[in-house]
Amino acid sequence: MLTSIAGRSVIVTGASKGIGKGIARVFAKAGGKVLVVARDQGAAQKTADEIKAAGGTAAAFSADVRKWEDMERMAAAAERAHGGVDILCANAGIFPAAKLTEMTAEKWDEVLATNLKGTFLAVKACLPGMKKKGKGRIIITSSITGPVTGYPGWTHYGASKAGQLGFLRTACMELAPSNITINAVMPGNIRTEGLEGLGPEYEKKMTDSIPLRRLGTVEDIAYGALYFASDEAAYVTGQTLIIDGGQILPESLAALEEMGN
Repeated sequence: MLTSIAGRSVIVTGASKGIGKGIARVFAKAGGKVLVVARDQGAAQKTADEIKAAGGTAAAFSADVRKWEDMERMAAAAERAHGGVDILCANAGIFPAAKLTEMTAEKWDEVLATNLKGTFLAVKACLPGMKKKGKGRIIITSSITGPVTGYPGWTHYGASKAGQLGFLRTACMELAPSNITINAVMPGNIRTEGLEGLGPEYEKKMTDSIPLRRLGTVEDIAYGALYFASDEAAYVTGQTLIIDGGQILPESLAALEEMGN
């Protein structure tokens, strides 16, 4: 059993739905005091209310990870509500599909600004609070798409997710003297509102490509993040954890067919 994170101040960006909401719920269940961050205040408040109804501690905060001023206000809000910043889950991300021939420069910039610049700004804003406490944990939600795999329509998304890993590998060295670790979870296909919007045919194809023959849950990702946030992971930094049901491993469709039932 991991050492409890009870009483620790946790910020989760993009926490009103999907993986972020799952992370917020799991960290609150483990005793963390969670600041639920999303652009939509109403959606953030709904998640915070659900966490509190389940017996957890949470507060809602509206912020845009693309804006430095919002990230500064976010860190200050965690200080006021929960006494500082111990753990940051930089999870906020978007993934609108567009192939290169159709993609605009504006759409490219929007994805990179949210997924990559947003990670940088959230991390930077939380550093003073973590340094004040003498330690910190940062967990980035990256993806297998970009760092390991590709999928048509997601060049911008893949670039942003690969960029997050490039960021953390140098950030871990800069933050180590302050006793702050930074790691990343790399989800495969996870059952979220976003994936459901891609339709049943897409879901079936994805399920068929996963050796475990199921989509992941948001809790699957959240528990990976919880490990990185734990005292037991104190000597782990600059690392990644692929959570994909084995999706990236088959070398071909034939390999999946050879699995049998």
